[in-house]
Amino acid sequence: MSADGKRRQTPEARELERKRAELTRLEAEVVQCELDLVTLQAELRAFEDRYLRIVGVRYAALDEIKAQIAETQARLNPGDPTAQRGATQARAEAQESSQAVGEAAPQQKFTPSESLKKCFREVAKRLHPDLTTDEKERSRRQRLMAEANRAYADGDEARLQAILREWEESPESVTDQGPGADLVRVIRQIAQIEERLRTIEAEMVQLRSSDLFQLKTKVEEAEARSEDLLAEMAEEIDQQVAGLTLKGT
Repeated sequence: MSADGKRRQTPEARELERKRAELTRLEAEVVQCELDLVTLQAELRAFEDRYLRIVGVRYAALDEIKAQIAETQARLNPGDPTAQRGATQARAEAQESSQAVGEAAPQQKFTPSESLKKCFREVAKRLHPDLTTDEKERSRRQRLMAEANRAYADGDEARLQAILREWEESPESVTDQGPGADLVRVIRQIAQIEERLRTIEAEMVQLRSSDLFQLKTKVEEAEARSEDLLAEMAEEIDQQVAGLTLKGT
């Protein structure tokens, strides 16, 4: 646009131009933040499975032995309410440990390729729910993004590409925007994205403050020193199991 054209712009047109630039920046930021969030969630799920298979299964065995000992003590002391409560609590803990281990499905360590990340970014860039102000369209985008999140966590790049093709070929991807409502629409999109960014930040803080994340960090720091923290924990539990088993015989 020429200098004369810029001078002839209305204040509303200049503000719309500024807001569109702000929206473009926020769109890129929320796409990256969504990628960071879903990556961390997938990494934690994979680590949790690894922990349960190496350490959790041993805790389950330890809790089962403790429950059996507590139940034996309860049978030998039927009039002792403390022994009865102890047996009930120990059995509940053993069942909880066993259930947690049983629900864990074997997973590989989550290491997304650059190609997978790029594909997810493109999907998020095109159909992120906060890029529309229409509630019906927003609902559809939320469903597709949830599907994309699952595909990314599963490392299914083909599914991500299929979601992207489905979106690009749909009639809803073609939009007409009248000039009168553009400024209001952009302002609302900015507000939606800013709210989503705050939500993502809160979720990331919560995940990073979890016990699982703290343990994952310690394990990775130990691995950097060529140490196997999970194996050490497993060995310690094995010693406790052996001690209780020997005591019970």
